[in-house]
Amino acid sequence: MLRWILFAVFVLIVELYAFQAVKTLTKIRWVLIAYQVLSLVIVVYMFYSFATQFDRSVGQTKHTLFTIGLFLITYIPKMLLMVFMFGEDIIRVIGGFLKEFAGTTDESFLTTRRKFVSQIALGVAAIPFLSLLYGMTKGKYNYKLHKQTIYFPDLPDSFDGLTITQISDVHSGSLDNHHEIEHAINMINEQKSDIVLFTGDIVNTHAREMNPWIEAFRKIETPAFGKYSVLGNHDYGEYVTWPSQKDKNENFEAIKDLHKQIDFKLLLNENVKLKKGNDEIALIGVENWGVGFKQAGDLAKASEGVKDNDFKILMSHDPSHWEHEVKTHKSNYHLTLSGHTHGSQFGIEIPGYFKWSPIQYRYKQWAGLYENLGRYVYVNRGFGFHAYPGRVGIWPEITVIELKKASNVA
Repeated sequence: MLRWILFAVFVLIVELYAFQAVKTLTKIRWVLIAYQVLSLVIVVYMFYSFATQFDRSVGQTKHTLFTIGLFLITYIPKMLLMVFMFGEDIIRVIGGFLKEFAGTTDESFLTTRRKFVSQIALGVAAIPFLSLLYGMTKGKYNYKLHKQTIYFPDLPDSFDGLTITQISDVHSGSLDNHHEIEHAINMINEQKSDIVLFTGDIVNTHAREMNPWIEAFRKIETPAFGKYSVLGNHDYGEYVTWPSQKDKNENFEAIKDLHKQIDFKLLLNENVKLKKGNDEIALIGVENWGVGFKQAGDLAKASEGVKDNDFKILMSHDPSHWEHEVKTHKSNYHLTLSGHTHGSQFGIEIPGYFKWSPIQYRYKQWAGLYENLGRYVYVNRGFGFHAYPGRVGIWPEITVIELKKASNVA
């Protein structure tokens, strides 16, 4: 009950300040009434949705995705308005006290609000509003191809020039546009890579979420070295309340079977040897292992039969695994491929120059390539989306990595 009271107080304060900005700009009665009615409808809808639709026995649905998106697109701009208007109030109060000390009595304690402050506030608030709106309508399917060449002095000769296409975090329960997904899969096939790797989170929670998309993802062509995958944290059904452990187990088995249905070989703490000519490299796949998340990954078990001096590619969904175990492991795991972070689905990125996202305060490795003593991790920004039904600045990613035999180039 307390959280609902606090939420209601938060909404009330934000709405009052946002209305002050609108009222300062216009005195037209019907405009003010229309604004208040629209705000009230949104507030009632959100309270109803949060109270009735966010069911832990169901998990995330299209309805909850829309509600979260509506909340963000409404209240992030209004919170910015509140910051400006509250800041103006502080200045008005200070000015009032200064007038009192100066003995000025012919004016009210508080000066009237200044129109230009509201104009600036609304202009600034329009930036996240339009960005979030674009993210929900176009940005979530604004697929970007990221190409990366990584150099290793001990790469077996036969694998010089090996190309890898990586996707991650499909979150099929959130997808809603077959045309855009077909376009992305065509992009994957156009790369003609030697191997395709998928680093986890095929669903949000339930295996049935993938059913409308099986035929589409089955169209990912199987290249010379095959298609392989691992599990992510969402694939274990940890985020809903199940009727019984039996139901949870059956869902987990069905999720594992999805990989077979789209012709991917699911690696469950195991490895395969990729052979070419007289050379081979080890492809190792661990179950999810993450700080603060399920830790089913067993690197020792997954690496059984792999020698310390073998060239190794590790698939591990959560990049915190690389940070906390892999990068300093006594065995040399040359390249780790991860996902999980989605780049927070929000940030600013100028490829090759600058990137920022709030997720960087949680994960040291959150998007792109990172290196430590000649060991690399590449963090895919994610194919799909979760919670917020969109992407702003950090676009969905298809990765193509080329391995080259040469001295390390960080």
